[in-house]
Amino acid sequence: MNTSAAQEADPLVSFSLATEQDVFVLRRSGKSAAEALGVDNQDQIRLATALSELGRDLLGSSGLTVSFGVVSGPQPVLRVAMSWQDGHGPGEEAMKAAARLVPLRHTPSERTVAVEQQIAGEAGTAESVQQAREALLAHNGISVLDDTRAQTSDLIAALEESRAQREELRRLNEELEETNRGVVALYSELSEELEETNRGVVALYAELEDKSRQLREASEAKTRFWANVSHELRTPVNSVVGLARMLLEFDVDRLDEEQRRQVSLISASGATLLALVDELLDVAKAESGRLEPTWSVVNLRVALGQLRGTLRGYGTPGAAELVVAESDARIVSDEVMLARILRNLLSNALKFTPAGTVRLDVTREDGPEGDHVVFTVSDTGIGIPEEEQQQIFEEFYQVRGPHQRGRSGTGLGLPYARRLTELLGGSLSLTSSPGSGTVVTVRLPADGPAAAGPDDQEAPAPLVAALVTVDDDDAFRATIRPLLGRLAGRVVEVGEGGLASSVVRRERPDAVLLDLHLPDLDGYAVLAQLAADPGLRAVPVVILTSTPAEDLDRDRLTHARAVLEKSTLTLPKLVAAFSEHVTPALPGADQKDDTA
Repeated sequence: MNTSAAQEADPLVSFSLATEQDVFVLRRSGKSAAEALGVDNQDQIRLATALSELGRDLLGSSGLTVSFGVVSGPQPVLRVAMSWQDGHGPGEEAMKAAARLVPLRHTPSERTVAVEQQIAGEAGTAESVQQAREALLAHNGISVLDDTRAQTSDLIAALEESRAQREELRRLNEELEETNRGVVALYSELSEELEETNRGVVALYAELEDKSRQLREASEAKTRFWANVSHELRTPVNSVVGLARMLLEFDVDRLDEEQRRQVSLISASGATLLALVDELLDVAKAESGRLEPTWSVVNLRVALGQLRGTLRGYGTPGAAELVVAESDARIVSDEVMLARILRNLLSNALKFTPAGTVRLDVTREDGPEGDHVVFTVSDTGIGIPEEEQQQIFEEFYQVRGPHQRGRSGTGLGLPYARRLTELLGGSLSLTSSPGSGTVVTVRLPADGPAAAGPDDQEAPAPLVAALVTVDDDDAFRATIRPLLGRLAGRVVEVGEGGLASSVVRRERPDAVLLDLHLPDLDGYAVLAQLAADPGLRAVPVVILTSTPAEDLDRDRLTHARAVLEKSTLTLPKLVAAFSEHVTPALPGADQKDDTA
């Protein structure tokens, strides 16, 4: 219902409704008033039809009158109200028919029904209202014939308008069909293009797969080439170096000064070539996954002293001063790899620092990711441009420029150092500025592969009551002993494979940690013994090995519950293996270490 129903209307005309003639007048009056107020033809006919339907249904009610008026406002309406003093009021059918054509407001208590037709805002002016009033007054003397003619004229107009609408609808349907045909054609074209694109993507993916396979094969071939060449070069180079040293030590009296200088040059060049061969071999091993750290507690004071002595006099007279700080920091690492990392970084810094200082500092950091030992190599050398600071970690890449003259190198130093650092579970980063020097930082876990991470800072309750570990490596057993002490109430260590079965039979442990490489009886044989013994086959066995996964004999490991790598061993991995495969410990287990 329109909100104008609650507003007063400006009156136009009123008249009584008592005969059929009056109904004809009502119909024509409604259409004329709507036309004068700017209502379109279709709405004029709807309004006139609704008034005729209601007026005819209300005939016979006493005091039936009709009032026309205009309700002004932002949305003015033409209101036609019918009221009566006594009678049955409009019937349900008439109300439904009229309500389908125009908005109605029926107030039974006031014996009133009002029909409203919205008109345009500009049509509600005083001039338009006056025109509507005059149109209403002009229909007082209308006859039945006149009304019939008018209805016929309205019907013809409605039919003409309906025909025009059908023509417009037909035209729109034709346009829609044409548009649909275009859409279908476009969809077909796009589908073909998409299918063609998909075929291209599939072909490109296959090509990329082929290229990736070729790159992998090329990388593997390169690695094999390096390894083979390194092995083939090592023997003759060792011979050259050895013979040169023999000449200098035992035939020194038969050599004049020039000959001794030349033999010394041969010896030094051979030693340099041998070091390069060793680096190539290590890089090949690292890329193929065959370079495994040997974990032990490193005496940094001794290691740094040896490094200081090795690099003393590395530079030319008047070159940079080398400062290697003292440190007693404790670290579990591979001493040989650590020395190679630091020697590569320091020698590289000395090579490109014509004057000033090259310094190695060692600090210890405690943090949420565990304890770390930080090695910082800083120099006052020529520096590295920012755009080349990532490329220098590519194998064989060297920063071009006049500074390279007279400085031999292969471009393997930094990539090799970073690869070894990652093998030791650490990270290597570099900052540099041309003319201001370079700082290289190496962060290594202080406790080696058993370093605690953010997820294992709190010591868990023992998962098993008694644990037997079989490993001949004293250094590794010492490294993981703290971890095992956090997992088991009691740990029994066995250093020989031949003793394993008898110790397991005597201790009846909750689990066995077994290394595969044992001097007398290897881990495969020990595992077979345990599996064959009815009293021991139920004891869970977890393999702990440094053997690469691709070299394991899986058929002989079927009795093992899990296989863990020594180089990547962490407390969470041990906890996960024990939680999945081992029966939980009994409460109140005593923690104790024994060695068999």
